[in-house]
Amino acid sequence: MDNLLKMTCLHDLHVELHAKMSPFAGYDMPIQYSGIIDEHNAVRQAAGVFDVSHMGEVFISGPDAESFVNHIFTNDVRPMAPGQILYGMMLYSDGGTVDDLLVYREREPQHYLLVVNAANIDKDYAWMLEQSEGFDVKIDNQSDAWGQIAVQGPEAEKAVCGTLGFPEAAPLTFYTFLDAERDGRRVIVSRTGYTGEDGFEIYAAPDQIRQYWQQLMAAGVKPCGLGCRDTLRFEAGMPLYGDELTADISPIMAGLGMFCKLDKPEFIGKEALVAQKAEGVSHKLVGIELADKAVPRHGYPVELEDGKEVGVVTTGYHSITLEKSICFALVDSAYAALGTPLRVRIRKNTFPGVVVKKRFYQTNYKK
Repeated sequence: MDNLLKMTCLHDLHVELHAKMSPFAGYDMPIQYSGIIDEHNAVRQAAGVFDVSHMGEVFISGPDAESFVNHIFTNDVRPMAPGQILYGMMLYSDGGTVDDLLVYREREPQHYLLVVNAANIDKDYAWMLEQSEGFDVKIDNQSDAWGQIAVQGPEAEKAVCGTLGFPEAAPLTFYTFLDAERDGRRVIVSRTGYTGEDGFEIYAAPDQIRQYWQQLMAAGVKPCGLGCRDTLRFEAGMPLYGDELTADISPIMAGLGMFCKLDKPEFIGKEALVAQKAEGVSHKLVGIELADKAVPRHGYPVELEDGKEVGVVTTGYHSITLEKSICFALVDSAYAALGTPLRVRIRKNTFPGVVVKKRFYQTNYKK
């Protein structure tokens, strides 16, 4: 293993389970245990648990915390109640995406937790510090002090409330959280996830996270790697930073304008998004369903029937749940309408497809 790779607090437990390990976002992470298909189906049908301790936790507090978070975040934190979570993005002034993230409104006034992508922790933290001039805030990157697991699937509530002993989490609705103190230490339990299913994410000290992981293993909850985390989020239409959102792909281009509150007085990148909404964008992210079983992959060209290249695949799989070949693609806006016929070039051949809604899979979960 590369000596420069970091290890999460669960690393040795993954190795004991003979997980296939691989570098991801600077960490040595489990890609799969029993296999991507088996783990994917466990989350769709029962429950699985993921090590997501590589994610970043940045706490922002101080007299200007609300105004600062609202300044760097596309969504509007002003109406948030304690215990509420919002999804949104941080943008560069030209509308390109710094990162997508979750903002947690804590119980104490002017206290927020920002959960950022693992590969972007250092970049995001430095960027936040750069933007903080003139704001009376404390920006505290505590990423190394927290471990995190995600318990996902129709039986996630049973696993979290029963097996792990957090009955107070049962009433949580989607995108809310609570503080569940254990052994005199803070444990954050949120009803969130990245799979399209019901689920919880639990933040705690590394030794506590190890305990929870071992309890779930003893109860027979399926350990899941990052391989099926990607297939699950993709089927549910969720973006991955670096693929569907980048410094060159704005939320408007990615179809995520609903998370950008353009009626807010201001936020970094607002003027660029207002212009994009008014004038249109050159490219849009779409879903494509292929008629064939061929598997589209990141970087494959998207073409018209005459061979003209009009876009590129950002993520693609043969869907495990839907048993269809599907992909996200960034295409010229002229060809982004639902029902537009497009072709994906896979090596020397092209395969016909049609533009469809990006949320390929819809769960029946309601909470």
